[in-house]
Amino acid sequence: MSHESMRVYIGYDTSEIVAWHVLAHSLHERASRPLSITPIMLSQLGGVYARPGHALASTQFSFSRFLVPWLAGYRGWALFMDCDMLARADIADLWELRDPRYAVQVVQHDHKPSNTTKFNNNVQTRYEKKNWSSVMLMNCESCQVLTPAYVNSASGLELHQFKWLAGDHLIGALPGRWNHLVGYDADDSDAALVHFTEGGPYFSDYQDCEFADEWRACRDRAFSVREAGVQIRSA
Repeated sequence: MSHESMRVYIGYDTSEIVAWHVLAHSLHERASRPLSITPIMLSQLGGVYARPGHALASTQFSFSRFLVPWLAGYRGWALFMDCDMLARADIADLWELRDPRYAVQVVQHDHKPSNTTKFNNNVQTRYEKKNWSSVMLMNCESCQVLTPAYVNSASGLELHQFKWLAGDHLIGALPGRWNHLVGYDADDSDAALVHFTEGGPYFSDYQDCEFADEWRACRDRAFSVREAGVQIRSA
């Protein structure tokens, strides 16, 4: 087994800071191999990411996620995920699914939401391959078309529908448990990576959503200290 770190990039949004940290903690908690986690923060991409704001972009990383291969130097593999998630299994099990036949591997949802808004009153959009890009296992050498110039200029649908690839045959399928859509997918106690796509338990309107208690328990573990054998949780 290689001792090289698994490279994970997580989208960072200043309206969901706690979500990023809890997801990172949940990944580290369960990882059986070295894990390197990098936030995709717009404040760190000055002079690189230059897209203007977009009314349909519900997060600050809606398009910057496609810079992952560039950030990885177009070498090896990297995993991208949205921040509104919780890991319930060892991410090394997902990492082992890398298949060099593909440029990118995703959970191929048939996601057609009926509502028109989601968290923070963001517009809920419908399009082919919706949510496929929320977890991407990327063969970075095969994604060299994703330069900063291309990511800055391509349309949202070009990016999220993987039209930058030569064809859909370069998109591999991942098991659904690695991007379980809370509120849409059927209840699944075996879900390995749950996605609070409508809104997470850190928002008042979603306090009672599926896996909310597990998320809060992970938050408490992440934001705690131990002093003289006594665990102290943050308020």
